[in-house]
Amino acid sequence: MTHLGKVAGLGELSLLTVDPDRHAALLHDWVTRPRNSFWGMGSHTLDEVRDIYAFVDTLPTHHAYLITVDAAPIGLFQTYQPEADPVGERYRVQPGDIGMHLLLSPDRRIAGGRTNAVGPALARFLFRDPAAQRIVVEPDVRNHLALRRLEIEGFTFDSEIDMPDKRAQLAFLTRDRFEARHPTPA
Repeated sequence: MTHLGKVAGLGELSLLTVDPDRHAALLHDWVTRPRNSFWGMGSHTLDEVRDIYAFVDTLPTHHAYLITVDAAPIGLFQTYQPEADPVGERYRVQPGDIGMHLLLSPDRRIAGGRTNAVGPALARFLFRDPAAQRIVVEPDVRNHLALRRLEIEGFTFDSEIDMPDKRAQLAFLTRDRFEARHPTPA
């Protein structure tokens, strides 16, 4: 487990590597909910979800984590190296690019303010690696909530791209822009 720190009003934020067998039922519940349709797994069976995360677990370029608050899962965070992902075939990958996907659970008991706290904590986690210079995301162009969240977090929008399963909005957050908006606490 990787501890990301205490978040005021939320609790201790951590990342736990997804265990496909242990976490498949939880992930299946999340990714098949209608509100998470943009995740692209709405019709997947439990076994298909388990198999996808078992495959991701074998890749040195892709990682999946449960986001936890005080050890309770609140979301799914995936990272990837764009040059080893279909997105890397659709834009000019730069050294230091790191891709991410984020899905927060539908549990409304912990909804208040968590997105405002979780997003910067995850970016800070990615930028712990001194080689990481730019976060890459490609949400579905119809996912207006995600696009608004990216705008709030300081991502700059690039072109729309055609991915195998969606029309996506390519967006970037540079290390410099992130650090200007979220200075490291003293």
